[in-house]
Parts: sequence; C-alpha cells; structure tokens
Amino acid sequence: MARPSRAAARYHGDQAAVPGMVDFAVNVRADEPPRWLLERLRCRLADLARYPSAADERRAVAAVAERHGRGEDEVLLLAGAAEGFSLLADLRPRLAALISPSFTEPEAALTAAGVPVTHVVLPSPFELSDPSVPDEADLVVVGNPTNPTSVLHTREQILALRRPGRIVVVDEAFSDGIPGEPESLAGEALRDVVVLRSLTKTWALAGLRVGYALGPADVLRRLSARRPHWPLGTLQLEAIAACSSPDAVAEADRSAREGATLRAGMVAGLASIGVDVVDGCAPFVLFSVADAELMRKHLADKGIAVRRCDTFVGFEDQYLRVAVRRQWPVLVEAMAEVLQ
Repeated sequence: MARPSRAAARYHGDQAAVPGMVDFAVNVRADEPPRWLLERLRCRLADLARYPSAADERRAVAAVAERHGRGEDEVLLLAGAAEGFSLLADLRPRLAALISPSFTEPEAALTAAGVPVTHVVLPSPFELSDPSVPDEADLVVVGNPTNPTSVLHTREQILALRRPGRIVVVDEAFSDGIPGEPESLAGEALRDVVVLRSLTKTWALAGLRVGYALGPADVLRRLSARRPHWPLGTLQLEAIAACSSPDAVAEADRSAREGATLRAGMVAGLASIGVDVVDGCAPFVLFSVADAELMRKHLADKGIAVRRCDTFVGFEDQYLRVAVRRQWPVLVEAMAEVLQ
C-alpha cells in the first residue's frame, strides 16, 4: 500500500471547497456559532487592547476542569486541538506509533520535529481489535472516534494500548458529537493517558482555534514548557469558558442527538443507492465507491465538495468522507447519477 506524500499529510478538508459549494468536506457542524456565543465574544472585543489576563485563563481552566471532573492542574488550554499534536515532540518520544487511518496532523507535526513515526494500519472495518503496536513505541496516538473512519473504539481497547513507559494520546476532537460521549476517557485521571479535545467542530469556531488537553499534571508541564507567554488570546479563553459551562454542554448533547438522527437518515440514503458505508457514529460518514476520484470530480462539477481520502495512510483510493448535513439528499441524488 502506497504511503501518501508529506504534502498530503498537510491536506485538509477546507482545501476541497470554494465559496458557493455545498460543503460536505469540512466537519464543522454549523455555518456560524450560536447567537449567545457570538454575543459573549462580542462583549469582550473592547478588551483586546489589553493582554490576556491571568483571571481569564484561570476561569477557562476551572470551567474545563469542572466540566470533566478533573483537577485544574490536569488541564492545558490549547489553540485548537491541533496545537496539542505540535507539542507532543516535547515529550521526547523515541518512537511514535500512529493508529491509522487517522487524522494526518500528528504525523506532520512529529516528523517535522524529527520524531520517528510508525503507522499501525487497521484493516477494514478499522476496529481496534488486535493492533500490532511495536513494544518500543513510547508514544501512541489514536483517534476516538477516529477521523476519517468514524469508528468509535471501546475504552477497554484504548486502555489495552498502555504499557510501562508509554504515553497514550487519545484524539477526542469529535467525542462531543456523539450523544452521551460514550467511551470517552476525558474524565479519567490516568497517569499515562492524555486526551485532546476540540471545541471548534460543535461550536463552529474553526477560525478562533480553541481546544484543550487533559492529562497528568507532570506530562502537561512537559508539553507546555516551551510555549510562549500568552499562548491563547482573550477571545479564545472566553470561548473555552463559555463552551464548557453546564448549559453549553447540555446544548451540545442535544445537538449531538439531533445529529445522530440526521446521520441515520443520511446513511440510509447512501445505502439506498448501493454505497458501501463504513459502520461508525461520528458526525461524518466514510464510504467507498468504485472510483472515488471520478465521483469527487463529478460532485465538484455539481457544486458539491467532499473530502478525498487518498491522503490518509491505510486507504486505497476508493474512499470518500462526508460531513453530516441536512442537505444530504442533494449529495445522494448527485451520486446516484454516476452510479446508475
């Protein structure tokens, strides 16, 4: 199986869509943040003349800690979960094992820092049943649910990756897009597990870059040792605090439940035209067709953007990924023209 190029590892869904297209390529779940969140951020605009305050940072950390039942020293605020991947090299791993197919940013960040990387490729249906992780790997990165497969691994499968002297990093960027967040380890205080979370997908904040890490205090100190002062701005701190409040968490769960119903309809629609859908539960869908490149180009001609998947390690060229959208009948209709 050919390995995608280094440039492919830096390819993301936002490169597939141009203004005016129906965008199934990007997994942000709404076109804009909710009104209450925009208003809360607007109220802080006048504070931008001042440096981010320690009080704002403490408030955001406290909100995240309370949301997950963690100690405040087990929280590290991030400029998007992707920043967490760029910090992993500061753990000085000898060998990083990436459970693949998976989000490509960990590989890009680690290899740029000179960290040796090996891919543990899961065959279809991409379940973490018996992964062959090298014993010498002292850092393992796994997505849950995994982007782009949408597969949700069990807590037991994730915890089975632990070994003495190894740190397991769990990318839970889409965990809050699943009702009840089953299998999440965000609330577990484990000495060798770091969980990365994103707030950009659920709250439509991709342009603001907000997320956080949860893990042992000593590991988080190593991750953040070389960060500059004021690593997050005032609006980022405000957004993290706002989106971690009990009301916001409840709203996110309601949205996840609505999304799950929408996803079921979308999967049924794809299946009705003979598309082979990978079994998963994330707020996006992975499927295979005979000629993914031809399908993608046909959809682009129709003004529909989907995520190519030949840039992910572990895939042949028949896979495409689509975000769950209310406009899914438009996608199914356009795909049916090619398949028929």
